[in-house]
Amino acid sequence: MEANNKIREEVLQAVMGLSDEGLNVKLEEGKWTIMQVLEHLYLTERTITNMISHQLVNGGSKKVSDKPIELTVVRTTKAQSPSFMVPSEDFMTLEEMKNKLSKSREAFSNVVNTADPTLLEQRSYVHPVFGELSLKQWIPFVGLHEKRHLAQIEELKSGL
Repeated sequence: MEANNKIREEVLQAVMGLSDEGLNVKLEEGKWTIMQVLEHLYLTERTITNMISHQLVNGGSKKVSDKPIELTVVRTTKAQSPSFMVPSEDFMTLEEMKNKLSKSREAFSNVVNTADPTLLEQRSYVHPVFGELSLKQWIPFVGLHEKRHLAQIEELKSGL
């Protein structure tokens, strides 16, 4: 979780000093705003937290090999987000989004910190790109996913 928290701090630092209007400006049709990227990170973390919680209680044991999740940060391959992780078009303030991200991180940390490490290794869930991932691998995936989108935020900032 330490790496995830460091990356989250980098994401928040990247948007500090930007106005709420700037965070919500759409630079190009079909592209997300910086705020939408942040909302996507929130929706993703919340979804993964719920999935891990559910699998810890209801999942069956299945040994899966580690996947190359470090490739998540490579942005040459575009992944399509599931509809429930696509952000809204609503205007949001940075304060509102920081509160959401704080709550999703708290919930994620609680699940990770209270989970039986053996179950995290024995249980798995399918990732749309990598296939079957152990719950243990889903934990660093959250940070790698945020790191991928940090690069996107930096690109969007340069266009403001």
